[in-house]
Amino acid sequence: MTGCSPEPGVAEGPTAGLPPTAGYAATGLDQDVRRLTEVVTRLRRVLRTSIRTDYSWESLPMAQVELLQCLAEKDATRVGELAGRLRLAPNSVSTLVQQLADAGYLHRERDPADRRAALLRLTPAGAAALSGWQRAHERRLGAALARLVEADRSAILTALPALSNLVEALGDRGEPVG
Repeated sequence: MTGCSPEPGVAEGPTAGLPPTAGYAATGLDQDVRRLTEVVTRLRRVLRTSIRTDYSWESLPMAQVELLQCLAEKDATRVGELAGRLRLAPNSVSTLVQQLADAGYLHRERDPADRRAALLRLTPAGAAALSGWQRAHERRLGAALARLVEADRSAILTALPALSNLVEALGDRGEPVG
């Protein structure tokens, strides 16, 4: 299956035919949420698999990429804080940190405020690996956007601020965003 619907607005795939999403009545919003879920899932999958031609998957698995992205956003971070931001168990983050430290992508240093704790920092090699991963994704997305008709490309680019707000709303789970 290619994941393409035979006609616009027709849901296919794992969410088709399921009962309404919890908390929603069977409304247009419910159908839109299902379509968005399907598109996001398919987008993540196709990006993850297609990028392997430009950037070796084994060189930087997604869990490591996400951890490096967190460090790039906020350097000098503790394992517990990273675990909270990534919504992972601290022991899982510790394993990722060890892998990335062994690869030379991050280093630990003592927290001056609490000598028992360590702060994690991105190394130049880690920043370069993350940058390479980012450039490979930008090339892949740029090539795909270039193949779209102008109306589709414009619609996607116009939706970016709203999608960014959606990311914030998913992360915050609090006040309305936007």
